[in-house]
Amino acid sequence: MKLFRLPGVHRPVSDTWLLAEAMHRELKPGGRVADICTGTGALAISAAQAGAGSVTGVDLTYRAVFCAWLNSKLNRAPIEVRRGDLFGPLAAEKFDVILSNPPYIPSESEELPRRGTTVPLDAGLDGRALLDRICREAPNHLLPGGTILVVHSSICGTDRTIETFTRGGLQADVVISEPGQLGPVMTARAAMLRERGLLGPDDQEEIVVIRGRLSERLVRSTVDR
Repeated sequence: MKLFRLPGVHRPVSDTWLLAEAMHRELKPGGRVADICTGTGALAISAAQAGAGSVTGVDLTYRAVFCAWLNSKLNRAPIEVRRGDLFGPLAAEKFDVILSNPPYIPSESEELPRRGTTVPLDAGLDGRALLDRICREAPNHLLPGGTILVVHSSICGTDRTIETFTRGGLQADVVISEPGQLGPVMTARAAMLRERGLLGPDDQEEIVVIRGRLSERLVRSTVDR
């Protein structure tokens, strides 16, 4: 895959490709896919190449939107790219698969950066400023039997993501868990993370892909009532 990237746009690393691996297990040919926080568009392109019927990538920054659009052309992958805040540009649209690799690194402040190199990284004091919103809003954009797949560090709270999906009516589980040492950004912030009780003394984390599925049976029973 050819990927052009501007500064301030997330460089696809292992978390991106773990999410792509999970997506390939879920996606059925012709399915509708949304990629929230698309960045370079790597996941959206991967979905299009895997046989999705339509793919929509969303990102807040003009730089990311431009990169995703250009990369779709470089890879001859038919994706639509929209600029906006998370699910905002999607209105009431619903999808078979929603993907998201959002910023999830705890930062000095709750205020999210609007520009600069930390835009794809900083996610508030506990790393969940965007994660919580995605988990809450995703059920409204899933087709019956649809799935959301989100990737983040265990430092942000794996159980919290599962609980939020469950409260939203989704069946939730961890589909991939990759243990290891902290990455370079987390390592640079390790002292801060320890002070907040987010990091243990062993400096270990897991990168997890968590799935939330909207049960077709649940949807049918709700309609019947």
